[in-house]
Amino acid sequence: MMDFIRKASPFGQLAILLGLMSVCFVVFGVLIQGIFPAISGGYTMVQAQDPAIMSKSAVVSAFRISQFFYTFVVFLLPGVLFAWAMGRPAQYLRLNRGLPFMQLLLAVLVLMCSLYLVGASAEWNKLAGLPQRFHDMEKMAERQTKIMLQMPDSWTMFKNLLLMALLPAIAEEVFFRGCLQRIVQKMVRNGWIAVLITALIFSAIHLQFLTFLPRVILGFVIGAVFLVTGNLWLAIAGHFINNGMQVVLFYLYQSKMISKDPAAEEQVPFYLAIFSAVITGLLIWRLGERAKQAGYNWRTAETALKN
Repeated sequence: MMDFIRKASPFGQLAILLGLMSVCFVVFGVLIQGIFPAISGGYTMVQAQDPAIMSKSAVVSAFRISQFFYTFVVFLLPGVLFAWAMGRPAQYLRLNRGLPFMQLLLAVLVLMCSLYLVGASAEWNKLAGLPQRFHDMEKMAERQTKIMLQMPDSWTMFKNLLLMALLPAIAEEVFFRGCLQRIVQKMVRNGWIAVLITALIFSAIHLQFLTFLPRVILGFVIGAVFLVTGNLWLAIAGHFINNGMQVVLFYLYQSKMISKDPAAEEQVPFYLAIFSAVITGLLIWRLGERAKQAGYNWRTAETALKN
């Protein structure tokens, strides 16, 4: 079976990876529907969407448990299984390179500098005029996220960092960049197009279309970091910084340590978005040069992938 997967065409490997994810998603859905009432105090998942019920401590705890299993089962498990089938999973996923300090610093700077562009794209996304049902879906997801982000103490913040920052960073990067982006790159034979396609799929799978464009840009930036360094740890670090920063800012705001609400919408001037894009691009180029000095040339790796 493993030999069959290794020898399959890129299209075949894509079908296998997405098939694994679909099976895991169905398994998760069946299991969580069955156990959710037992861990939420007797409420079904549909009942738990009621704002009056959603804030109950048992329901919030059930949401967190559900989030953990969703991330683990739907993204991490199929990614790890696919990498294992390809042989030498750490090498396949590019998790065997360590974390060079200067590359890590540059990867973090790339993510930080891209945030103005990501913020501006959220405003552009609103111009799409999406149907009301997408707004309703977004509001439901926002309510659940805000409930989970209620952090009365530092211990809850730490748990949220693990659940909403570290685990998604590892699981989603293993699946999307470690597996999917590499397969797509074999299919299209161009690293940058593969980064873009993967970012589009990454955003679409989240099913939050009011923030579709910002997530595409974020996915593209993280994918670019992985492309030019061949190091999944750097993509994971960037993803973790992005998610973790939001968790920490919410905690600081709730604890009255900062006055600015991180959930408040803020207009980003167009010139600042362009400046952000230019600086982000230059930093990605510099990161690629730094990786080359350390012995990894993404252009050579791409050529080898085509042959």
